[in-house]
Amino acid sequence: MAAQPEGTGTPPARAAAPAQPFSPPSVALTTLGLALASFMQVLDTTIANVSLPTISGNLGASANQATWVITSFAVSNAIALPLTGFLTRRFGEVRLFTWATMAFVVTSLLCGISQSMGMLVTARALQGFVCGPMYPLTQALLLSIYPAAKRGQALALLAMVTVVAPIAGPILGGWITDNYSWEWIFFINVPIGVFAAWVVSRQMKGRPERTERPKMDYIGLATLVLGVGALQIMLDLGNEKDWFQSTEIVVLTIVAVIALAVFVIWELTEKDPIVNLRLFRHRNFAAGTVAMVMAYAAFFAIGLMVPLWLQRNMGYTAIWAGFATAPIGVLPILLTPLVGKYATRFDLRLLASFAFIVMAFTSFLRAGFNLDVDFQRVAVIQLIQGLGVALFFMPVLTILLSDLEPHEIAAGSGLATFVRTLGGSFAASLTTWAWNQRTTIHHARLTEHLPAYDDGLREMATRLGQGDLTRGALLLNQEISQQAAQIGFNEIFHLLGIIFLVVIAFVWFARPPFAAKGPRPVGGDH
Repeated sequence: MAAQPEGTGTPPARAAAPAQPFSPPSVALTTLGLALASFMQVLDTTIANVSLPTISGNLGASANQATWVITSFAVSNAIALPLTGFLTRRFGEVRLFTWATMAFVVTSLLCGISQSMGMLVTARALQGFVCGPMYPLTQALLLSIYPAAKRGQALALLAMVTVVAPIAGPILGGWITDNYSWEWIFFINVPIGVFAAWVVSRQMKGRPERTERPKMDYIGLATLVLGVGALQIMLDLGNEKDWFQSTEIVVLTIVAVIALAVFVIWELTEKDPIVNLRLFRHRNFAAGTVAMVMAYAAFFAIGLMVPLWLQRNMGYTAIWAGFATAPIGVLPILLTPLVGKYATRFDLRLLASFAFIVMAFTSFLRAGFNLDVDFQRVAVIQLIQGLGVALFFMPVLTILLSDLEPHEIAAGSGLATFVRTLGGSFAASLTTWAWNQRTTIHHARLTEHLPAYDDGLREMATRLGQGDLTRGALLLNQEISQQAAQIGFNEIFHLLGIIFLVVIAFVWFARPPFAAKGPRPVGGDH
C-alpha cells in the first residue's frame, strides 16, 4: 500500500515555477540551536560513565546493576536510530526534531529525580529512544538551511560535535558528580534542551514539509527491536558473562542472528519498509558508510583503551586520564572553520586518506608505549591524532550523503549513524575482551620461564618485599601482570593502525561529485 500525503488524498497541484528553498530568519541562531541539541544528546552517551559508582551507592544498587544505566540508553538509542526515516515521513523533520528534543528534556528530568535504580534505568531507556532521531535530523536540517557552497561548513561543525562531546562527557560528568551531585548530569539538559527546541521551532516555523501516512511495518519493527535489542545487550554483557561460556549470551546471540536475518530479508522485499535498506544501492552511501563504521569503531576503541590503560596500568585518576586524552579535541575545534570552508576544494577521498594515515601513525606510536611513558608524550600523541579526527568526519560524512536524494538524507543519516553506533559497540566489547585475553596469554608466557624454586628468583623476590618473600612474590606477580597488559595494549594498537590503513581502500570505492545535496525547491517533486 503506497503512502499517501496527509490531507485530502488528492495529489497537490504542481507549482508553475519552483520557489526558493526555505531559509530561517537567522541561520546562525538556527545552527546554534541544532548544534546545542546534538551536543547535549551525544554528550549523554558518555556523561554518566564515571558517575556509576556514586549513582549505585546513592541508590543502593550493585555495580553490575549500575551498568544498565549505560546499557539501557545504548539499546534504546540503537533501536530508534534506523526508525528516523519512517518517523520523518510521518511527522516531518522540524516537528519530529522539536518533539524529540522536548521528550529528551522530560526524560532527563525523570533521570535526575529517580529514587531507585529501576526508575533510573527505565528513564534512561526512554531517554535513549526519544533522542534517536535528533542527530540524523540535525544533519538533514543543517544541510537544508545552508547554500551548497557552505554545506561543508555545516557538516564540519557537526563532525566537531561528534568528536568533542564524547570526550567532554566523562570529564564534565566527573566534575559535576564531585562538586555537586550526580543528578545534575541530567538536570543540565533541561535548560539547554528547552532553549534548543524553542529556537529551532521558532526559526524553522513555516518551513514547507511534505508528510505521509506510511503503512506501519509491524514485522520489520518487531524484528528490529528484538534483533538490535538482543545484539546490543549481548555486546554490553559479553565480557561480564564470559561470552559463550554463558547460556544467556548464547541465547541472546541466537535471537539476534535470527531476528536480524529476518529483518534484513523482510525489509529488502517489503514495499514500504520501516527501515529503507535499499539506500545501500547508492555507491557513495555504501562505501562511505563502510568506511565510517570501520574507522569509527577503531577510533572508539582508542577512546576506550587509552583512558582505561592510563588508570589501570599507569595509576592515573579518572580526571587526570581525562586531561591526558582531552588534547584530541583541540585541533578539531580549531580547524573546523577551515575544513568546512576549504575541504570541498580538494578530492575528499584524499583528505580522508590523509586523516586515516595520521590516525594509523598515532596508533603505531602507541604500539611502542611502555610503563615509563610520561603524561606529555601521551597528550602530544592525542593532539596529533586530533589532526586526523579533524579531517576524518566531515569528508566521510559528505561522501556518504553525497548521492542520496534530498528526501533520503534523514533516513540515510539515521541508518549510517545506527550502523556506526553498532560498530562502536562491537569495538568496545571486542577490544576489552581481546586486551584481557592477550594479557592472560602474555602473563602465562612471562611466568613459564620463572622456576619457582630458583634461589636467584627467591632472593630477588625477598629483596622486593624488603625481607618478606610472600610480599615480594606478590609484587613480582603484579609487575609481570602490568608488563603482560602493556604487551597486549601494544598489540591491539598495532592492529588498530592496520585497520585505519585498510579503511583507505573503501574510501576510494566512492566516486565524485561529493557535494551534499540540499532540499529540492519547494513545489518540486518529492
